Amino acid sequence: MNEPGGDAAGGGDAADGGDGADGGDAFDDAAEYGVESEPVELPIDGVLDLHAFHPRDAAELVGDYLDECRARGILQVRIIHGKGIGSMRELVRAVLERRDDVVKHRLDSQTGAGWGATLVELREGPRT
Repeated sequence: MNEPGGDAAGGGDAADGGDGADGGDAFDDAAEYGVESEPVELPIDGVLDLHAFHPRDAAELVGDYLDECRARGILQVRIIHGKGIGSMRELVRAVLERRDDVVKHRLDSQTGAGWGATLVELREGPRT
């Protein structure tokens, strides 16, 4: 089965969970053939799972998702980035550190996710 972010042979690059053996991934292959990816509508429920997204899209996605959560009054957010080699976790951490509406964030040690997810507390009110 072809997983998002990897190709049918199970390759892909290390940043997206593949083994890097083929030097590319399904996202790169689609762009090479002129295929545009369709926008994906996500449920805004306080849980964002980044497994299906390419790291190059994750920073903007996390920011947009947090903005929408705040607009809906969702101030406790769980971002699932996976364990992997830690590149997505560090990307998420960097996004959170730059935002003035993040009160605090930490790895989710209260569930089995451990360091595969980050818990975020957002500040109420408009962003400054």
